[in-house]
Amino acid sequence: MCSEASPRSPGAGAEAGTIRLRVKLFASLHVYLPEGAQRNEVTLEVPADTTPNALLERLRVPREMAHLVLRNGLYVKPGERDRAILREGDAFAVWPPVAGG
Repeated sequence: MCSEASPRSPGAGAEAGTIRLRVKLFASLHVYLPEGAQRNEVTLEVPADTTPNALLERLRVPREMAHLVLRNGLYVKPGERDRAILREGDAFAVWPPVAGG
């Protein structure tokens, strides 16, 4: 599973085959954040080849619950979530489907 990041010098994770990124899970998805998350956000250290879908799997977020996925504020289409590689320092945010009337 992902580990919560510990204080390190910038770029140190990438050299060791891991990256650090900021993860935000909104609304009902906050329950999938690891212990130590503050509000709806946590900084994680993950393998350097992690894709958005791989990160969602590590966090145990069901794919059907990841409706809106953003990487650095830009929408990641469902068809790209297995191919896009997350990078050191990325901000990753996910919202569930919303319904209303």
